[in-house]
Amino acid sequence: MKREKFTILESTCVPLPQSNIDTDQIIPARFLSATSREGFGENLFRDWRFDKEGNRIEGFVLNRPEYKGSILVTGSNFGCGSSREHAVWAIHDHGFRAVVSDSFADIFRNNALNNGLLPVQVTSAELGDLTEQIIRSPETRVKIDLDQQIITIEETGFTASFGINAFKKQCLLQGLDNIDYLLGMKEEIMAFEKNRSL
Repeated sequence: MKREKFTILESTCVPLPQSNIDTDQIIPARFLSATSREGFGENLFRDWRFDKEGNRIEGFVLNRPEYKGSILVTGSNFGCGSSREHAVWAIHDHGFRAVVSDSFADIFRNNALNNGLLPVQVTSAELGDLTEQIIRSPETRVKIDLDQQIITIEETGFTASFGINAFKKQCLLQGLDNIDYLLGMKEEIMAFEKNRSL
């Protein structure tokens, strides 16, 4: 499936400095009946954003007007719990293109990379500095350069590097999913098979 290419993302951020946020908190199980990827964003963190009567909880960060943007900065072990892909769909559908943490659940990380959401893993100290800056100054703009694998705040000089699987990096840079990437190598694959059969 063709996706928007991920090269450089520059945006304000939404800070959610809580550890061990699991996939049921990201998208509660009662909202998993749909099979298409659209529409999950409205129920992202549903039980934290709204009370039982459906009223907005004003103190929650996604309901605070000063925090917006396409980068979610969160706590350790983000995306733990069940393997539901819907959690990534909800985050992406809400408008986030990247999530920054010092650790991700492995299945969540893989689901994110497979669905065009970039998990940026930095050190605990770097995450603390980044979160503190965003909370202090919500207008802070953060730049994520996927090709160079760095995240920066130009006005403060903050810089951190992050790792990523080389194959997934190329898929994101080219805006391709796994199948499209392989189809783009059709001629090379056919040539390899032909030479192997000789």
